[in-house]
Amino acid sequence: MTLDAVSEYLTGLQARIVAALEQLDGGTFRRDAWTRPEGGGGISRLIEDGALFERGGVNYSRVQGASLPPSATAARPQLGGLAYEAMGVSLVLHPRNPYCPTVHMNVRCFAAGDLWWFGGGMDLTPYYGFEEDARHFHGACKAALAPFGAERYPRYKKWCDEYFFLKHRNEPRGIGGIFFDDLSEPDFEACFALMRAVGDRLINAYAPIVERRRALAYGEREREFQAYRRGRYVEFNLVYDRGTLFGLQSGGRTEAILMSLPPRVAWRYNWHPAPGTPEARLYTDFLKPRDWA
Repeated sequence: MTLDAVSEYLTGLQARIVAALEQLDGGTFRRDAWTRPEGGGGISRLIEDGALFERGGVNYSRVQGASLPPSATAARPQLGGLAYEAMGVSLVLHPRNPYCPTVHMNVRCFAAGDLWWFGGGMDLTPYYGFEEDARHFHGACKAALAPFGAERYPRYKKWCDEYFFLKHRNEPRGIGGIFFDDLSEPDFEACFALMRAVGDRLINAYAPIVERRRALAYGEREREFQAYRRGRYVEFNLVYDRGTLFGLQSGGRTEAILMSLPPRVAWRYNWHPAPGTPEARLYTDFLKPRDWA
């Protein structure tokens, strides 16, 4: 088990993703390094009010602690009280144009005692649905997992559909992607390779979509619907997201943890889109599990 090799990969991944996103946007991501009193720290890379991204963040962290927080031991009570080390890269990109979807990606590694495991995935949250984009994103996810067995994509897609689901709304957050956790078989190198395959595929999965949609004209109607749907994103991250809960419970840096939240959000009381509108089509055609790939 070589955690330093994982950390080296993650810092390199953050740098490569930021460089690609700066090319897409034309702006510069600020760099904000931080340390954590209990042990470890990280580097936050953030852009706001860019040409493409209204807000985007790509975070790297590697932290140590004396005892795993409740969010990490809920499914593993035997790990309660153990010292741990956790590292990962997490990104969320919120474009300004409502026709460009939000994307989230995370790859991570945990170690506690003699145990270790990997997790991660990526998922897409459109505001206006395009089948071409959904097929491309899921096709990239499927291609990332293909070297590790044909059963991986359908299993991790289903896991993603079930995880990124707002139970109190009875609706998905977006059109999903792939999600996995507790990956420790067959061995460390194989699991590390799968994590790398997911992290390395993000730009290929996302960049062609925003390039297709970034020049589409939009108005206040589209921005209002985008803000309304972003409210669902906020609800999920603050109520259900295990990464957010882990970061807050483990005393992580709040600014880095909450950089995933969009800058402009709105809620409406008991609002529903009019039938036959593009906004309604998001619900009828996209916010339901489908075999996009």
